[in-house]
Amino acid sequence: MKKLALSVLASAMFAGSVAAADLKIGVSMAVFDDNFLTALRNGIETAAKDKSVDVQIEDGKNEVGTQLNQIQNFIASGVDAIIVNPVDTDATVSISSDAEAAGIPLIYVNRQPINVNQLPDNQAFVASNEEVSGTLQTEEVCRLLGGKGNVVVMMGELSNQAAIQRTKDIHDVIKRKECSGMKVVAEQTAEWSRLKGNDLMTNWLSAGLEFDAVISNNDEMAIGAIQALKASGRKMDSVVVAGIDATPDALAAMKSGDLDVTVFQSAKGQGAGAVDAAVRLAKGENVDQKVWVPFELVTPANLDKYLSK
Repeated sequence: MKKLALSVLASAMFAGSVAAADLKIGVSMAVFDDNFLTALRNGIETAAKDKSVDVQIEDGKNEVGTQLNQIQNFIASGVDAIIVNPVDTDATVSISSDAEAAGIPLIYVNRQPINVNQLPDNQAFVASNEEVSGTLQTEEVCRLLGGKGNVVVMMGELSNQAAIQRTKDIHDVIKRKECSGMKVVAEQTAEWSRLKGNDLMTNWLSAGLEFDAVISNNDEMAIGAIQALKASGRKMDSVVVAGIDATPDALAAMKSGDLDVTVFQSAKGQGAGAVDAAVRLAKGENVDQKVWVPFELVTPANLDKYLSK
């Protein structure tokens, strides 16, 4: 029976070892050149090593066609399970269909598939609930602004469910009575990129846009915005900057006083959860089809807790 109940990842989930030395798992990452996804990939590799599982990890190079070919190659080589961090969530229907037809268990990690509520019985999704990420982030920005001020929003790739949901979270919080004095004066994608975040902020500043806060769908774009702001001579204590992921670079930016808010997303927890689910499904065991790894708000007040993670 398909399990649709949400579950919160707990340490007990990984208790006990699974005899899986004979299992091979194919892993297709959306792109290698991304700080958070690199941490996620490392989490997958570490978890696989701990379980003595053989993993083959491929770089999707942010190209849908490349990733689809990797899935087909995994199927043709007879892997026992597949883990996918999707390039484009719209392509996940095809990925799910191909894996189901081949009878190979499939785990989506970090990026939510568009068909998340219609996954076959031997497929699952391991991530953090994006309805929480942008909400935690924007609530803290609202608090810091006293519920009023102009805001610019940097969006991730528009084909990505996380970017869509995190941006929706921002608008939902701003609709609240206590935050209704906040106004989004500009909103544009910088495609998760630090460089493009820098370029976008430079363009906004050149256009004379006035704002009190930058709310970014991820840390990389936020760091790019910080770089552009500092290059323009803007004092960082005059603007609130918020990101998501709590990457090492973001935590360093917070420690130096440049980044005000981020949200910790456990790449290690997601990687371990994906490998655990893949092993269980490959061995014919049941897993919940949605496994949530909790988001956590990070501010200068609790920064030290996350510097060591």
